[in-house]
Amino acid sequence: MTWLRTGWQVVQEHFGFGAIFDIALVAISVYFVLRLLRGTRAVQLLKGLLTLGALIVLTQSLGLFTLNWILKQALLPGVIALIILFQPELRLALEQIGRGHIFGAGLTSMRQEQITRLVDELVLSARQLSRERIGALMVIEREVGLNDVTQTGRRLDAVASADLLRTIFYPGTPLHDLAAVIRGDRLVAAGCLLPLTERRDVRGLLGTRHRAALGLSETTDAAIVVISEETGAVSLAVEGRLYSNLTPDVLKQRLLRILTPAPRAPRIRLRRRKDAA
Repeated sequence: MTWLRTGWQVVQEHFGFGAIFDIALVAISVYFVLRLLRGTRAVQLLKGLLTLGALIVLTQSLGLFTLNWILKQALLPGVIALIILFQPELRLALEQIGRGHIFGAGLTSMRQEQITRLVDELVLSARQLSRERIGALMVIEREVGLNDVTQTGRRLDAVASADLLRTIFYPGTPLHDLAAVIRGDRLVAAGCLLPLTERRDVRGLLGTRHRAALGLSETTDAAIVVISEETGAVSLAVEGRLYSNLTPDVLKQRLLRILTPAPRAPRIRLRRRKDAA
């Protein structure tokens, strides 16, 4: 432990207690900000701003002064745009601070059997709702958090099942006309408002539910199952694309492919050879 004491003495001699305390406060503040932003779409733009900052430092060190000046001019408008575009996330962060919810709940990681069970329940509910021609919007959260979307609806936090989804979207119930958001294997909120797509080529062709599903898929990586109230057709919106008139088998295959995480490369462990005696 002598090296720890030596290191601590060196830090005290060069920085002092005030500087160490200041650095610790900054580190804790950054950590809390990242925890508050986690689970919102603002994380993606924050990564973009960090990348832009790294490019500014790199171009400065390489002597690329013209490109460095252009990047610096783009940094301030990017920060302003981040504040304007993500007012809901900032409001949510301030609300969490006021309520003392600094440590937000993380996104749920699921095992393969949980994913299969969830997909089976979604396909069963889609088949039932389609047969009865009941309109529905079922949002499955993936990597990009949807806390800003769930804040617009009613919190439920119940195990996602076909019976529960059919009950929520049954005509006449208070939450039937908007979207239900699923995180992991739990239905976290219903009656949620989704952003409509701004694409002009689909405004006259799609209804409000399909435009809302397409709009959310354009800004997040969520998968949205849509049931048409007029025709009973089942559609799936993901990555800015809308796949229509899906059969239950095709819907199940697509959902399994989308929600199942990619397999990780196996780690190679090196064993030490024992010296021959």
